[in-house]
Amino acid sequence: MINYLYLHVPFCKTICGYCDFCHYIYNKNKVNQWLECLKTEIESKKINKKLKTIYIGGGTPTSLNEEELDKLLSLLKPYSKNIIEYTIEANPETITEEKVLIFKKYGINRVSIGVQSSDDKLLKIMNRRHNFESVKECIKLLKKHKINNISVDFMYGLPFQTMDDLNKSLHDFITLDVPHISIYSLTIEENTPFYKRGYKKMDDDLEADMYDRIIDFLRLNGYAQYEISSFCKDDLKSIHNMAYWNYEDFYGISMSASGKNKNLRYDNTKNFNKYLKKEYIENEIYLSKNDEMFEYIMMGFRLKDGFDYLKFDKKFKISFLKRYELILNDLLKNGLIAVEGKYIKCSEKGYKLLNNVLEKFLIGDS
Repeated sequence: MINYLYLHVPFCKTICGYCDFCHYIYNKNKVNQWLECLKTEIESKKINKKLKTIYIGGGTPTSLNEEELDKLLSLLKPYSKNIIEYTIEANPETITEEKVLIFKKYGINRVSIGVQSSDDKLLKIMNRRHNFESVKECIKLLKKHKINNISVDFMYGLPFQTMDDLNKSLHDFITLDVPHISIYSLTIEENTPFYKRGYKKMDDDLEADMYDRIIDFLRLNGYAQYEISSFCKDDLKSIHNMAYWNYEDFYGISMSASGKNKNLRYDNTKNFNKYLKKEYIENEIYLSKNDEMFEYIMMGFRLKDGFDYLKFDKKFKISFLKRYELILNDLLKNGLIAVEGKYIKCSEKGYKLLNNVLEKFLIGDS
């Protein structure tokens, strides 16, 4: 039984300089067409009506107006009765009190806000349409309506960003008093505005220094790192994202969404016209047992506490310790992993060299 659902809203008011996600500039007619097709797609799938989490991402879900947002959430209402965590992504400039009341009406209890930086100069370079004052107002509004489980995105490695800029943003973010912070290093993908402007990736050493600074600062200010890019207070981890890292199955709904059902991974189309024709799925990949085992390890090592290797044994009906004995001995000897009871995790040293650790597990079928 699948307990987790991701739904992608492919609309934005503006296009950010770094964004490579599926997105279309908001258009009322297109939104109405999309909502009608979305209704058909949802009805065509046998979705578990006792979901544990729903995550609405994008794009910018809150680029929809109040009527459109209400219609979207009404489509998911039959599946949200037992929800533990119901998340929606939002941009500060698109939040209104009316939209927050709609969140409350449908049981949304977690909001992830695309903040990225407190530096208005850097926000402008990214083509973000908010400033840091509007972020504070947005959080104040959410808390007014008792939505306190708030996550903010923090981006580093930005064009022209200095260590001083980073430090100021870190201090500013702490004043927001939110329980969750997700951090992202800028990657410059082809076809993004940043790529077209000729911006280059930040020097690796400076980027690594920034990552270390973020970790140290957040730890000193009460945030526990529980995943390579995720920090929380009061154990308010993202339940939905934990499902990914624990290699659970999940539904992917709408354009550009991905899903996983046992050994089938699928990607929905990014093409608006195909979606309107109900040609929802673009790619299907059937994973081999070896693929699944590697992905399980890859996702599990992202977690600070690692993963339970006995669950691996049960899932794949193979001994993790025996299959990877030589690899594990080598990684232990070099201080890159640690074993604590039934959990295997990266050491502090290994966490910084995660890709190197994972490469060791790229072995063929046995």
